[in-house]
Amino acid sequence: MIFTAPRYSFTVRPMREAQAAESRPYHHGDLRRALIDAARRLLEAEGPTALSLRAVAREAGVSPAAPYHHFKDKGELLDAVAGEGWDMLNAALTAARAKAHSVHDKMTGLGVAYVCFARDNPSLYRVMYDGSRDKEDLPQHMQMQDDSAYCQVRDTLVEAGADPSDEVALELATTAAWCAAHGLAEMASFKQFDHLKIAVGSEEAFFRGVFEHMKIFADDEGR
Repeated sequence: MIFTAPRYSFTVRPMREAQAAESRPYHHGDLRRALIDAARRLLEAEGPTALSLRAVAREAGVSPAAPYHHFKDKGELLDAVAGEGWDMLNAALTAARAKAHSVHDKMTGLGVAYVCFARDNPSLYRVMYDGSRDKEDLPQHMQMQDDSAYCQVRDTLVEAGADPSDEVALELATTAAWCAAHGLAEMASFKQFDHLKIAVGSEEAFFRGVFEHMKIFADDEGR
């Protein structure tokens, strides 16, 4: 029904039409994929507190009940989003290693790629770690897959000369490198570093310079 006035016009939708829109059947080809994509859009636009299954359903253009076909609650959805974040980090580190011309460049490049990923995906990065804090371990796929972020750091350390038979030392070295990158990612936006970024020419050059001053990233053997 359409109402008009000298300067305005508006349409009143019958209640049955509004209800039909709310309960419309789902037509996407991949519901789970659509929901994760919608959650990521909301996450980066409004932050984790804006996420709810109802909000994600609305963003994806599906009925409020649709998300429950794949996720029992918001926690499960966030776990799926976090898992995708780890996969994206793995891909970023893979690309950094592929571009490097030496083992030293690989190590430094891994650190820079890690911090850049955190900088470019701040809300996703936070969800990746916030989800892990509720459990005893980081996601298993982070460490178990050959192309995982953790394994890429470990394998590059072996390339740089670490003894793979000394599992404790290798684990400690990998943890040290990981913590160095995570620490810089947490601090990189501090204004106190602005003059250093200007001095070395760019933010990424600042990241690289920091890692090159750490022993774990040093090129002691000229590789």
